[in-house]
Amino acid sequence: MRKVKALFLFMLLAVIQTFGQAIYEDERYVPETDPLVNQKLNEWQNIKFGLLMHWGTYSQWGIVESWSICPEDYGWCERVKGKNPGDYFAYRNEYEGLKNTFNPVNFNPDKWAKAAREAGMKYVVFTTKHHDGFCMFDSKYTNYKVTDAACPFHTNPKANIAKEVFDAFRKEGLWAGAYFSKPDWHSEYYWDPKFPPLDRNVNYDPETYPERWNQFVEYTQNQIMELMTDYGKMDILWLDGGWVAKKSKEEVDASYAAKLKETRSGFIRERCVNQDIRMDDLVKKVREKQPGIIVVDRAVYGKNQNYLTPENRVPDKTLPYPWESCIISGGGWSYTPDAKYLTAREGIQMLVDIVAKGGNLLLNVAPGPDGDWQPGAYDLLKQFGAWLKINGEAIYNSKPIEPFKEKNICMTRQANGNVYFLYMTDKDEKSMPAEMIVSSHQPVRGATVQLLGAKGNLKWEKAGNGFKVFIPEKLRNNPPCEGVWTIKVSGIK
Repeated sequence: MRKVKALFLFMLLAVIQTFGQAIYEDERYVPETDPLVNQKLNEWQNIKFGLLMHWGTYSQWGIVESWSICPEDYGWCERVKGKNPGDYFAYRNEYEGLKNTFNPVNFNPDKWAKAAREAGMKYVVFTTKHHDGFCMFDSKYTNYKVTDAACPFHTNPKANIAKEVFDAFRKEGLWAGAYFSKPDWHSEYYWDPKFPPLDRNVNYDPETYPERWNQFVEYTQNQIMELMTDYGKMDILWLDGGWVAKKSKEEVDASYAAKLKETRSGFIRERCVNQDIRMDDLVKKVREKQPGIIVVDRAVYGKNQNYLTPENRVPDKTLPYPWESCIISGGGWSYTPDAKYLTAREGIQMLVDIVAKGGNLLLNVAPGPDGDWQPGAYDLLKQFGAWLKINGEAIYNSKPIEPFKEKNICMTRQANGNVYFLYMTDKDEKSMPAEMIVSSHQPVRGATVQLLGAKGNLKWEKAGNGFKVFIPEKLRNNPPCEGVWTIKVSGIK
């Protein structure tokens, strides 16, 4: 019986490690040892706010990026566009044919970069290639790219879209990060045309066809090295598709046994396949070209995941390692017609909540098929910028301070001793309260207490182990900003 229990536990742990959604991030982090990378990570943790952009030929249909060509039965894989969405192979051909009509004539990365800088963003992560394999850069290893002669945009002076994006954002002082999908559903080395695609994984056994798999490894590494060599200084390599990773035989076997029970008509969801692309070797080559670059091998336990990336959610506590919540600003990850964007209050409070817990916010904005953002994206970023001009000192370079949040008041601190108490307003709260009370901290004797964006000091008094701040009527009726009001204290006990 003990052997049976031990075997079951081993299999369960293997499955949990295989499917990253089932495990808490703080159990999956391996600290970096490279001093240049650690220095870069420390800088990255101070800049707090970045921009993510999902963009590809799929924007023409206004559908979820890539996933509709994946033969799985999740909702996001639903095929609703095209002439014959019920015929998988016909649909896939039509989807890949979107290359021949992709012509984003309003593409102006300088406009995006300026909007991001004015919003207070400090870095960009751009999708150079998603799972569908379409390259938004001029790769010499495929013709499935924006610069191919069959793509009408190839004649545009800004046809090498990724290069134009990185150059424009660097010019505005932002860091450059390259999103790159490890799986490639267009590549014959990943989805071999001799076999039908089964799911998101490689459609053949890499151990049975090692030469074919090695072709894919070389293809993937060559494309990444193009980005690391020909596209200027890169600060972040953001790798997606965590199922493409080295797996032990025990992990594969345990996953298969557990997933067998979920079989429906012979379909096994999320197979675990050993897909070793030699990440250690790749990262070494990458850092020879880009010393100190941050590598994010998403959802793959190990030393090549320099920070972790909770997706479309915010952890409920501070976390003891570098992390970033990647969040949709409106619609989906990819372009959604008439997308409804976060309100300024929702977006700003989310940023404050994340920063108070020690994380960064990577906010996704999806360009449309014409090459521009929707007006709602620009409006949202303007609101971020207006708020950060007043309250930025509570955000940038800040660190968490326990208990990080008390009721509706978040907290951050600076190395100079300043502590910030960020009051999160209710939806309809437009005027400030007469008093703000904090129970967990108390200013030192002689400390100044101020409202960011207002002149002069505020009166305060002790209240148990905490303190009470009094807000003058003039400020109550005319707050300096919306969504979050920040009390700055020059020192606490």
